[in-house]
Amino acid sequence: MKIEEIRDLLNAKLLTGEDLLDREVFSACASDLMSDILSYVKKQTVLLTSLTNAHVIKMAEILDVTAIVFVGGRTPAQEIVDMAKKMGIAVLATEYTMYEACGRLYSAGLPGCTRES
Repeated sequence: MKIEEIRDLLNAKLLTGEDLLDREVFSACASDLMSDILSYVKKQTVLLTSLTNAHVIKMAEILDVTAIVFVGGRTPAQEIVDMAKKMGIAVLATEYTMYEACGRLYSAGLPGCTRES
């Protein structure tokens, strides 16, 4: 699934990553726990979270996350968006709750991350 499709499915606002909209994402992971993110996130994944701090961006860079979607109407500070831009990570924000955002992506065919994938 392309980032552009994720944006459309989630009625999300693209905060940075205009040049990344055609990049492919192969799975999704949703969590607010850093330990879960470390355990489940794989390359070319979209991360859904309500955490809007710099740790999320740094973790996403380490794990080679393609895009981050901030859920529940949360929007990170501009400095966080700028950090993601420098790292080549698309950042989106949606009003949908984490539950509904995940359901929409899963229903559209995007699988979740597992420890084995």
